[in-house]
Amino acid sequence: MRYARQEDLQKLALIMQGSAEGISLSDIEREFRVSRRTAERMRDAIRNAYPQIEEISGEIGRKYWRFPPGSLGRMAEPTLDELTAGHRAAAIARREGDELAAETLERLLVKVQAMFREDRRRTIAADLEAQLMADGVAFRPGPRETISSEILSALREAILAGAMISADHRARGTAKLSRNTRLGPIAILFGQGRQYLLAWSEYQDDLRLFALAGFERISLEADVYERPKGFDLQEWLSESFGVWREEPHDVVWRFLPEVADEAAGYVFHPKQRAERMEDGSLMVRFRAGGRQEMEWYLVRWGDHVEAQFLEVSGTSSSVATENDVCKQ
Repeated sequence: MRYARQEDLQKLALIMQGSAEGISLSDIEREFRVSRRTAERMRDAIRNAYPQIEEISGEIGRKYWRFPPGSLGRMAEPTLDELTAGHRAAAIARREGDELAAETLERLLVKVQAMFREDRRRTIAADLEAQLMADGVAFRPGPRETISSEILSALREAILAGAMISADHRARGTAKLSRNTRLGPIAILFGQGRQYLLAWSEYQDDLRLFALAGFERISLEADVYERPKGFDLQEWLSESFGVWREEPHDVVWRFLPEVADEAAGYVFHPKQRAERMEDGSLMVRFRAGGRQEMEWYLVRWGDHVEAQFLEVSGTSSSVATENDVCKQ
C-alpha cells in the first residue's frame, strides 16, 4: 500500500537532506506520530521518488537514510509562510529587548533570500512586505527595557560554555550596586516587558532571578558551573505565575458566565484544571506563587472574576472579587 500524503513526504525529504547522520524509521515514527508500518511506507515512497537517497548502517544494525547535499534543488527553498515566521520571530525578539537575537535572525533571513533566483526574489519581497504589514507584530505597543547587546552576548557565551561569571549588578528595587557578584547563569527569560537571568548565586547558594537591565559589567570566569542534577527549567517556571518566586498558593479563579467563554480560550498556567459550572461560570484551579503578578493580571477582567488564594498548608485563605483584590 502506498503512502500518499504529499506534504508529509516533502517534509520528510527535507529533513533527510538536513540531517548529516540520516533519519531512521524510529525518527519518522516520532516526527510524524505514525505507526511503524506507516513509517516504512513513507520511507519506501521517498526511495521510489528519489533514487539518489543514501542508506547508512548504524549501530546494532539500525539503518538510516539521507540525501547528499543539494539533491533536492529548489524544493528546499523556504516558502513565504516560513520566511514570514522568521521575520515575525525577529520582530518579537526585538520587541522584548533581545536585540542580538533579532539582528542574528535578520542576517540569516537575508542570506536565505540571497540564494533565490532574481525573479523569485522580486516576487517574494513584495509578498513578504504585505504579509508582515498584515501581521502587525512589530508595531504592537507596549513598554520594554533596553538591554545591552554586549551583556546579552556575554551571558549567552557563559551559558553555552557552562562558565561562572563575575558581574556588577544593580538591584531593581533598592538601586544598590553589588560588585563582583559570582553567578552561574542558567537561562535568559524574556517577556512581559521585563527580562531576567536565572542563575545560581554563590553568595546566596541558591537559584535567583536577576533583572537583565541591572547588569553593568559581566566577565567570564575560569570556573565551570554545572546545573543541579535533574533541574528542569519548565518545571521550575511552572511553580510561579510570571517570574517572581514565593511560597505557592492553591489558586481558584471563578470567571462569571458573561466572560466564561472568553476565559476558556486562555491557558493561565501550564498545570491548570478548568471546569465549567452549572451556572455557566468557569472555575480555574492551579498551584503557584506570584500572587502580586496574578492580581496585576486579573485587573483586566474587572469585576467579572472572583479570586481565591489558599496557603498550601491550608492554614489561611482569602476570597475577594477583583475590585477588592486591586485594593489590597
